[in-house]
Amino acid sequence: MLRNGLEPWHLLVVAIVVIALFGSKKLPEAARGLGKSMRILKSEAKAMKEDGAATPSTAPTDASGPAD
Repeated sequence: MLRNGLEPWHLLVVAIVVIALFGSKKLPEAARGLGKSMRILKSEAKAMKEDGAATPSTAPTDASGPAD
């Protein structure tokens, strides 16, 4: 039934429908917003990686023993 589900002309039709629905004035603004959110996501993922590499994975233990 969906043997060739996504062909290049399907993408062209979808692009034309999106342009017709949203108009050419809204598309650059939407693309800018998407780009900004992608940059934020990448920087946050990089910061999480750096934080994970900087901190040890085990918690420090108290050498003096349990406090009663």
